[in-house]
Amino acid sequence: MQKVTYFRLCLPIWVTLSVICIFLQPSFAQQDTQELAKRLEGIETELNAVLDSFQTPGFAVSVVSKDRILYARGFGYRDYENKIPADANTLYAIGSCTKAFTSSVLGQLREEGKIVFDEAPRKYLPELIFFNDEMNNGITVKDLMCHMTGLPRHDLSWYLNPTDSKKELIKRVAYQEPFTGVRQSWYYNNFMFLAQGLIAEELTGKSWEQNVADRFFKPLGMSRSNLSIDGLKQSDNAALGYELTNEGEISKLDYYHIAGMSPAGSINSSVNEMANWVITWINGGIFKGDTLLPAGYIREAMSAQSIVNAGLPEAKHPDLHFSSYGYGWFTSSYKGHYRVQHGGNIDGFSANTCFFPSDSIGIVVLTNQNGSAVPSVVRNIVSDRILGVERSDWTAELMSNLRAGRKAQKEGLANRAANRKTGAKPSHLLPEYAGEYNHPGYGTFEVIVKNDSLFAKFPIKTFWLKHYHYDVFQPLEATPSGIDTSDLAPGFDLNMNFKANNTGEISSLSLKAEPMLDPIEFKRSPKAVDLAPEALKAYVGAYELSGLTTEIYLKKEDTLYLKVPGQPEYELLPTGEDRFAIKVLDGYNLQFKKDDQEKITSVLFMQPNGTFEAKRK
Repeated sequence: MQKVTYFRLCLPIWVTLSVICIFLQPSFAQQDTQELAKRLEGIETELNAVLDSFQTPGFAVSVVSKDRILYARGFGYRDYENKIPADANTLYAIGSCTKAFTSSVLGQLREEGKIVFDEAPRKYLPELIFFNDEMNNGITVKDLMCHMTGLPRHDLSWYLNPTDSKKELIKRVAYQEPFTGVRQSWYYNNFMFLAQGLIAEELTGKSWEQNVADRFFKPLGMSRSNLSIDGLKQSDNAALGYELTNEGEISKLDYYHIAGMSPAGSINSSVNEMANWVITWINGGIFKGDTLLPAGYIREAMSAQSIVNAGLPEAKHPDLHFSSYGYGWFTSSYKGHYRVQHGGNIDGFSANTCFFPSDSIGIVVLTNQNGSAVPSVVRNIVSDRILGVERSDWTAELMSNLRAGRKAQKEGLANRAANRKTGAKPSHLLPEYAGEYNHPGYGTFEVIVKNDSLFAKFPIKTFWLKHYHYDVFQPLEATPSGIDTSDLAPGFDLNMNFKANNTGEISSLSLKAEPMLDPIEFKRSPKAVDLAPEALKAYVGAYELSGLTTEIYLKKEDTLYLKVPGQPEYELLPTGEDRFAIKVLDGYNLQFKKDDQEKITSVLFMQPNGTFEAKRK
């Protein structure tokens, strides 16, 4: 991914006013809704073709004009195996379409005088500590809202190592490296929306979930919408999630429990209920006569607060241009119309929420297909009709782009495979790679040996580590249905590179978790093995090391300790046959030696500066 150059727009007053006028001028808002509805007649043929072309289990779409729903319908199935149809009330996970709700809570709190967007977020959330002083001193609340902190995504941290505690999750940010300076470049980051949710919790004394339910769901009549996978599971008329495999099969996916990262993407809703959310935005924050969102916040949130990329017109689509971000919304020009939208993706589901403020038109598309292009395709098909612009063949174009992307990916992987050193074996026996691996910004996972193979076990997923060359292994997800070993399998290019310390012991592994950063290093801790207290007693005794007498002794009958004169006592961790690691010292190990009668005669102190033998006294 190329680095995006950022510059802050300083608009003169007359330009600012003209932008506001764009939002308020009547245009299509004055047209008769019946005339607009006619433009959607017969659209089912096109949308059913989308269902077939993209092999989608199901989706739903709603279209609003001003303060009413023009069109709402489901296509395909919410439960593909049992052929249970989807409809406009079917619940789907909306993923990152949640973000606009989270930032809007802060918009309300600013109106209440409880927060200033240009102040440091740590004023409201002391637990939020960044990687360096520049970030701690320079980042504002606004930067969190428009992705301008200088942080890349660091998504593997929360996705593979989730926790239900939002505050525990936000502590990882302190160890997550930026790729550029504050406000130098736009880059999408879910952690910063978690931070916004936590700020709201601190200011209101309520959970983020309660804030969203009280401030938006209740006044908008979103009575079936909920904020967790547990809520989705307990709901009737809820969609199941699916993916399209590399073999072209529709395969069911388990729901993903987003846990503490909920403010970035945990809402589940239907197109009928999300329609009320869009109606509020195209009516300046007003729903059924009540002001839900301040007009000032509405204008800011759907204006260009940061530049995503150049967004230059292309020859094929000269009328699609500019790309910017507000507060939880992307903004761009679509065939001469100002468009505000945000997509969403989470395991088994994809979504898009879109509206054209100057036309008072809104579109919501939700699907139960993983990483799907369907929400964008359907949104664009509906947009062309409802806006009365020249229609493009979006299905054909997106299918062509998907095929080209897949071909390029295969070619890239083939070129990379040419660098593989065939016959280059691992430097260690497989059990020597086993242990716990930790990075404070990413959490802990375990590498184990099973059936003559290495596996990486994360809290929610397990990966088979396929040997690539030397000490490099490819993580391929192991599921109940098997392991996808194809070149396009998820995780194919996230190779784990194991490294040894000066004593030759595997001490860490590096993983290219972020394309904008160098590989991230996870430190290894040997996995303790269980030894009975009776077995531990065999190691107890005094050992002479270079004229010094070291002692090994038991405490609480089940933990072995080492005492070296002039040093603190060290806890010993059993890691293998007659082998112990010094718990707090990386690369320091003890290997006990036995005679023919299996009696301990000495111990080897293996450490970075050499190996030293101490005879038992």
